[in-house]
Amino acid sequence: MQRVKCKYQMNHKSQTLKERSFNHSMLRAFCSLTALRLTLSRLAPYALRSLYLAIYIALFSSVANADVGDFFSKFHPYLTVQEEYNDNIYLTSTNRKSDFITTINPGLRFSTSPARVTTPGQILQAPAEPAGLDLDYRLGLVFYARENENDYVSHEGTLNTWYTFNRRLTLRLRDYFIRSEEPREREYVAGALEDQYLLGTQRERSVYIRNVFEPSVDYRFGPDDRISINYRNNIYRNQSPLIEDSREDYINPRLTYWFNIRNGISLEYGLTFGDFERSPDFVGHMARGRYTYRFNPRTSVFVDHTFTRRNFDPPSIDYDVNNSSIGIEHAFTPTLTGRMQAGYFWQNPERGNSTDGFSYDVGLTERTEKTTFNLSFQGGYREDFFTAENLGFTRYHRGIASITHRLYQRVTLGVSGTLERAEYVSDRKDWIYGARGNASYQIFRWLSLFLEASHQGNDSNLDAVEYIENRIFLRLSATL
Repeated sequence: MQRVKCKYQMNHKSQTLKERSFNHSMLRAFCSLTALRLTLSRLAPYALRSLYLAIYIALFSSVANADVGDFFSKFHPYLTVQEEYNDNIYLTSTNRKSDFITTINPGLRFSTSPARVTTPGQILQAPAEPAGLDLDYRLGLVFYARENENDYVSHEGTLNTWYTFNRRLTLRLRDYFIRSEEPREREYVAGALEDQYLLGTQRERSVYIRNVFEPSVDYRFGPDDRISINYRNNIYRNQSPLIEDSREDYINPRLTYWFNIRNGISLEYGLTFGDFERSPDFVGHMARGRYTYRFNPRTSVFVDHTFTRRNFDPPSIDYDVNNSSIGIEHAFTPTLTGRMQAGYFWQNPERGNSTDGFSYDVGLTERTEKTTFNLSFQGGYREDFFTAENLGFTRYHRGIASITHRLYQRVTLGVSGTLERAEYVSDRKDWIYGARGNASYQIFRWLSLFLEASHQGNDSNLDAVEYIENRIFLRLSATL
């Protein structure tokens, strides 16, 4: 394993002996992880990264030197047993096949902080705590009652760890790993809502692997001033020979600077290397600039322009996209916030017809002690790469609404709905929709029951991709 040198300074005068031991232990573990990552990157990445999260626990066992009892109290093993009925497991428009699917999920959570971050791909601001680790791993044993050739073993894990030097420089590492055969895959980018999915859909129930590895460095040089560099390595592998493998490498420096309390700018650049098994590879460039005027702590307005360039290998056609917009963000109350952004985009390919249209992003979020409400309307263009279908540049309109309410101390109810219009360069046009309702009951402090019913479908101008699917879940979870 390659050696990694870690140099740092600490103000020991302001720390107790226990805090010194904890900080030194966390840093030793961080350096060991860095060396391990360099080694794994030279080996078969998607085969070994399923072990990555489990190995990470062993590396951080040195933290136990600070307080053995407190360290082991942060481990929370759990077991979930789920029964599902699905009336269209292959998402077909004809000859639909239904099945009962049983899933057994033993898992383990570990967290050094009360709140854990589990959204893959999300880069947050530096945490209040100087160092921490949030880890969640779940094994899945999946059994089909009829189509038992689909039986398989799933894995899902999320990792978020950070270390802050002198309250200014923060090193952060996130990793998201999944082995699944779900036809629709949840969106993993920053800020994605729970009911937001990738456009690419598979219909074979073939097992796929995705690993999203994201280290970042963030330096704060003022109250709201910061510079950061983020890197994303996104690997997708599918066992079906009809679905191509892909890899994304994304480098993203950002700068936020406020001239005074009211006027600030944000500058951002993104460099993407897209590698595909059969489709043409590409190099992508993204540049974004934003000026923000802050009326008061509750209200700010901004002007934003984004330029995107995609350079493909032949025979694919290169294109540019420009998107200019204005927006406002406002906090109506401490629990109710809203945003509204509107603009216009135009895509210019080197050959063929150009595409243009309005872009918008409107959202309303309410978070109280008992209720969480989200309402989002988005539209313009999106790009579907590194998925099961790799549908490319797409015009879209999407609405998502969800509400979760704690009816009683132990009973929580939820309902959500989505509607999306997608228009692809291939002249394919889809109406993608879905609705679901759920209820959970905490039987004991360590035992809970969950019930969910969902209906979703795709109404398309291509018969081959149309489907309607209904699912019912019954889940029993025990957590220590």
